[in-house]
This record gives sequence, structure tokens and C-alpha cells, in this order.
Amino acid sequence: MTEQLIKVDGIELCTESFGRKEDPAILLIMGATASMIWWEDEFCRRLADAGRFVIRYDNRDVGQSMNDEPGNPQYGLEDMADDAIRVLDAYGIGRAHMAGMSLGGLLTLMVTVKYPERVLSDTLIMTSSFRDPSLPEMEEKVAAFFASADQVNWENEQEVLNFSVQKWNLLRGSKHAPDEDKVRRLAARELQRTRNWTASMFNHGLLTGGEDLIARVPDIRVPALVIHGTEDPIIPYAHGESLAREIPGTRLLTLDGTGHELHSGDWDAMLDAIIRHTDGIQKSESRSVK
Repeated sequence: MTEQLIKVDGIELCTESFGRKEDPAILLIMGATASMIWWEDEFCRRLADAGRFVIRYDNRDVGQSMNDEPGNPQYGLEDMADDAIRVLDAYGIGRAHMAGMSLGGLLTLMVTVKYPERVLSDTLIMTSSFRDPSLPEMEEKVAAFFASADQVNWENEQEVLNFSVQKWNLLRGSKHAPDEDKVRRLAARELQRTRNWTASMFNHGLLTGGEDLIARVPDIRVPALVIHGTEDPIIPYAHGESLAREIPGTRLLTLDGTGHELHSGDWDAMLDAIIRHTDGIQKSESRSVK
């Protein structure tokens, strides 16, 4: 794997790649407040071993990518969608498979609507278009937990690590036992490589925009795979079912007992589905530079 800091249109983003550049590319977009390392190294390596050129990156305000002032982000959701294309441009990739988790899934939808000529397929994980107001909202216990974030001293390493462990325990489903040691190691790695924890934790929650793009989600015509856990407390499972109906021909992979998580216990099912989904889709075009 190779980490690379790219700068396109004045936007600085930290990226990392796995595998051979000659293979079909898949771009992984992580969710709000989380850096690219939550697409765990082994997950990425297994995708690469299956013949994919895997790229993950830090969104703005997380990890090693550029930061705006905490509480005052000078960008919106559509800008973050544009960042995905900036990453592809920096790597010289014309078309790629896209995979997004949570907010990353929403960004994937926006990218696909705005830049259909750049997208080979979509994998949409624990996400939603949020077009249907009748769908269930985030569970109250999760909303209350996130509301407590302003009580954390983000300059205190132990408080930050404890908050991260509590968050991931809250988001996991009943299928998976807690793995506090692993989560704490990942959280410590994230703490070490994050430029500004306050911006990282709060700026994404202030973002708006892209409504006109989301309104066109039913127009998406690339092959789409939706993956969703039945015990997701942030974006309940009904959102995944709804999203699978919104995009014609979409396949839904249901993860029983899984929460809002990329748990290693689900990797076999997820990776098998992603590899099958992306296999053979215009392979020759993923390396063509626009």
C-alpha cells in the first residue's frame, strides 16, 4: 500500500492505494467524521488480491486531508462529491467502481448522478438517499450520544479514545461481540494521524447541499449493490430496502444482526458480493484517462 497526498484544484487530500494499477479501480469513500483507515487494511488487501486497484482517502476535515476552521466549513456535500473525482483525476483514472459507507454512500450517489461517465458501478453500504421522509430516523440513544460530543475534551487523548470506543460499541449489532482492543488500536491510529480533532468531529454535521443531485437518484443506471445491516441504529435497515427499490436493477445484501459497522465478521459476505458485483463490468475502461 502506498499513501499519497494529492492536491487538485487547491484541495489537499490524503489517499492510499492497494494492488496493481493495471487492475480495475475501486474508490472507497468513508462516512462522516471517520478517516480512510476504517476501511481496514486487510479489507483493502483482500479486494486487491481479488484483482482490484483499491483507493481509499480521507475526506476533508478528517485524517491527513485539509481542514477548515472548526464549526465553519467552507464547503458543502457537493464539494465532497467533487473530491472523489479529484482523487480519480490524480491517479489518472477515467472510470472506476465506487463504494461508499454511510455519508460516503450518499456522496457515491451524488458522484454517480453528476459524473455518470466516470462511474462503472456503485456499492452502497449502510446508507440512504434520505428522499423519503417517512423512513425511520436515527435511534434516540445514538442521537443523544452524539449530542454529548461537545462535553468531550478533544485535546485529551484518553477522552477521545474512550469516546471512540463507546461510539463503535453503540453502533455494532447483536451479531458481533465487542472488540474493544481492536477499536482502541484503530482509534489511536486515527488520533495520531488527524490534523484537527475538533474539525473532524463537528464540521461534517454542518454540511448541506446536493439536493438537486439526490433528487435524481432514480435516474442512476449503473449496476448498484446495496449492503445494509438489520440493526443499523444510525440509518435503519428500511433505508437500505428503500434505496434498493429507488435504483432500477439494484441487488440488496442483507446482513442480519449487523449494525452501522464494517465488522470483520461480515467481510466474507461483503467482499464476495462486491467482487461478484464489480467483476467483468467494462474492465478495460477503468484505466482510461479522461
